Amino acid sequence: MSDHPPADDPTAARTGLTPAGDAVQGRSAGPRLVLVTGPSGAGRSTALRALEDLDYETIDNLPLSLLPRLLTGPLPRSLVLGIDVRNRDFSPQKMVEIIDELGRDTVVPMEVLYLDARADVLLRRYSETRRRHPLSSEETAEAAIEMELDLLGRIRARADVLIDTSELTVHDLRDEIGRWFASDGEQTLAISVESFSYKRGLPRGGDMLLDTRFLRNPHWDRALRPLDGRDAAVQDYVKADPRFAPFFDKLLDLTEMLLPAYVAEGKSYFTIGFGCTGGQHRSVTLAETLAKTLAEKGWQVSIRHRELERRQTAATT
Repeated sequence: MSDHPPADDPTAARTGLTPAGDAVQGRSAGPRLVLVTGPSGAGRSTALRALEDLDYETIDNLPLSLLPRLLTGPLPRSLVLGIDVRNRDFSPQKMVEIIDELGRDTVVPMEVLYLDARADVLLRRYSETRRRHPLSSEETAEAAIEMELDLLGRIRARADVLIDTSELTVHDLRDEIGRWFASDGEQTLAISVESFSYKRGLPRGGDMLLDTRFLRNPHWDRALRPLDGRDAAVQDYVKADPRFAPFFDKLLDLTEMLLPAYVAEGKSYFTIGFGCTGGQHRSVTLAETLAKTLAEKGWQVSIRHRELERRQTAATT
């Protein structure tokens, strides 16, 4: 597996770039052509859905022989092509030739987004989902994964954007896709507001993290304990703490001072995290309150409650 770096290889970082990738983030506005590929189980389907949400037209596993006909004219909108080893006429050599040819297009050059993951992570994901690897008809899952990584080695080397998803959640991956492929516009900063539990560690990629454990805890109220910070009763309880209002006012002042400065610096994504003991009451209340306030002021805001999502996932499995 000479083309695939070991886990401790520095080029296998969370987001690694080939030299060509340095230009991707600074592309001017206009239609973009993106090819999304990578080993099975690395997150290609999630990436395609994230790009579709960013208003890209997506086509999954179009036969390689049809690509030239599809791309004969100008692109009316940004287009994403998802291709992997399940493709009907897939071959690494043919894909490399297409990437090289379309990458030289001076009007809309193709950008290659490669979703990667360590072999042990891919094996664990297949074990958890009980899905069959597309190359495992006569091979073990381990052998099929190794074979696929070898097949894709030359394509990986031509990636403009390489995202290693080994340690990323679905939400983390969607955030990374947004960082690289969100269209430029008047509002260039997308804000993510998150809640989390300190017991489970700090969230990845947080730009500004705040500890809310100084506020009074609804956990000690039996009626509020089973609820969370999205409930009005919990929010009223937390906001009744005399320290809440001055803290939130100063936080809002700081945030409103910083966000335009980050826009001026060209930052495209900013994450604000609130932590408490269990990630259920105080942090959720602060995240909900700040997200709503910023949205009302015209900012593009998304919200995520890490611990609540984990519980919901556990309850449905």
